[in-house]
Amino acid sequence: MKVHIIGGGNLGVSIALGLSKFSSDNQVTITRRNTSSILYLEKLGATVSSNNIHQIQEADIIILTIKPYQVDVVLNEILPVISNKTIASAVSGLSIENLQSKIGDSNTAIRIMPNIAAQFGASATCIAFQEKNSVKAQSVISLFQSLGTAPIIDEKLMDAATVLAASGTAFALRYIRASMQAGIEIGFDWQTALAISAQTVKGAAEMLLEEKVHPEQLIDRVTTPQGCTIAGLNEMEMHGFSSSLIRGIKTSLKQIKG
Repeated sequence: MKVHIIGGGNLGVSIALGLSKFSSDNQVTITRRNTSSILYLEKLGATVSSNNIHQIQEADIIILTIKPYQVDVVLNEILPVISNKTIASAVSGLSIENLQSKIGDSNTAIRIMPNIAAQFGASATCIAFQEKNSVKAQSVISLFQSLGTAPIIDEKLMDAATVLAASGTAFALRYIRASMQAGIEIGFDWQTALAISAQTVKGAAEMLLEEKVHPEQLIDRVTTPQGCTIAGLNEMEMHGFSSSLIRGIKTSLKQIKG
């Protein structure tokens, strides 16, 4: 497929990198007003341009990774030269209905919420679309399945997906940072503590994804009576480990909804 990414910020670049590494037979164009910081993508086979409509007529999928305030400006620029295109929007707060009304019936609106782990083939990209567009949505689903997982969700949950999958990256990294700091306190240098903490989280996630079981079932495997693990877990819970994380996620969602 020919993929046209408008918005060469962190998310757009992550998608472009992921497509260059983990998908085959795709041609990627990525646009940004100032291209100097993303020219290295050309070495990976992507086309980089400061012109949003460069080769856009040839695109099978157009991906919007721009800020909400940029939407109307970008659409006014590209709509006169496109028709019958699938437009996948990662714009926070822009509903499918609103986007569809802007792009007209000749184009198809799909809503996506990837995260920056796309560049490592490890994004959790939530996807929503209108039922009448389910066939055209398949190309978007397939594209993002090559960059990790691509669960289909109701659009009403897209704000929640933004917090759980996109903001969740920061939350997971904060846990790893805290674990690393604890590792330093108990004797490791920071590089070793970070390597152990990050790999441990990766291993735990891979077990869950592979076995598809509740986290508590895996916790039970490493928790022995009167052992160090249960003692540590109980101490964390006494200080609000789970409740603080839940409250943080719910607070982030309130911020999105205003």
